[in-house]
Amino acid sequence: MIRPLIPAGCALALLAGCGGELPQVARLTEPAPVRTSAAVPPGADPDACYGQDVSPAEIETVTEQVMLQPAQIDTEGSILYPAVYKTETRQAIVKERRELWFETPCQTELTPEFIETLQRALKVRGHYRGAVTGEMAARTRRAIRAFQRPQGLDSAILSKAAARQLGLVAFAPPPEG
Repeated sequence: MIRPLIPAGCALALLAGCGGELPQVARLTEPAPVRTSAAVPPGADPDACYGQDVSPAEIETVTEQVMLQPAQIDTEGSILYPAVYKTETRQAIVKERRELWFETPCQTELTPEFIETLQRALKVRGHYRGAVTGEMAARTRRAIRAFQRPQGLDSAILSKAAARQLGLVAFAPPPEG
């Protein structure tokens, strides 16, 4: 039996045309903020929410020729036996894995109104293009990443620090005393 192959793009178009909802890939690749747990750094506020940015280690493959036995040369300078080499290939870590926890607005704060304000703030700064929908969709997450990346956080999860910079979250009052 011969089965016709349907290219992936056509299959997605067929699914969309049938009213089937396509999965949001951004949700699969960008985790939602997590509540504090044993995995959160010591001293973290137990009532706060956190996101995590994990940069994988960068590994390089290094190939070298290692001499096992030098060439044997007679007294007249003629080569009796050539040098023997072995090729060794190994993995070398160029950049270590990095795990960064950061405070985020909690899910209860991410209301449609908050997200609309976030989208407007990102739009004014040139990071968000599109309609203000109040939904944390892929376009919004890309804009969050674009805003935070120059500050050293390459994540689509909105950090509390970025929310403060955008004027969305009030600064905490300084401790008394």
